[in-house]
Amino acid sequence: MPKVGMKPLRKEQLINATLESIAQYGLQKTTIITISKIAGLSSGIISHYFDGKQGLVDATVKHLLEQLKLALLEKIEQKDLSALERLHMIVEANFTPFQRSIPATKTWISFWAQSMHEPGLARLQHINSKRLYSNLLFSFRQLLNDELASSAAKQMAAMIDGFWLRSALSATPENEFKQAEQLCKKFINDLTQQNGDVTCP
Repeated sequence: MPKVGMKPLRKEQLINATLESIAQYGLQKTTIITISKIAGLSSGIISHYFDGKQGLVDATVKHLLEQLKLALLEKIEQKDLSALERLHMIVEANFTPFQRSIPATKTWISFWAQSMHEPGLARLQHINSKRLYSNLLFSFRQLLNDELASSAAKQMAAMIDGFWLRSALSATPENEFKQAEQLCKKFINDLTQQNGDVTCP
């Protein structure tokens, strides 16, 4: 009889092993065998918990998305944040040490490429993009009129994704990630200052 609490622990082990396997071998060469070896668990347990490799890959992507969500919630849980501070927190949540780690970056890049071919992954990508845009729009609407807020949210979302991708593919990712975060914040500051005369009451 399995011990109480072992299922969540085993799932976490397998998700972490999937991240590591994708970092080492890429998504296409990651198999149930490579994952189980890294996790130190039998390959049968993957089918038991996730119905095979694709189910585990989906769960791993959902884990990345959940970490983004939790990072933001952790940063904005304090009360009375200004809209500008909240925008900075959204940027920081996308550039946390976890999201900059090699397993996470390689998995994200593999996920984006595969989402063009897998409807399930494409749905997760849509959810991710929509969530980022909605969070940005909510804060920009407190600083700008609706038209400018929508434009700013689209630009900022594209900058976050673009800078993140360029940094992940860079020969010096750590430095690039730090600079990317600073440039995203500078864009927010410059935009809100330039359009201070059209802020909403």
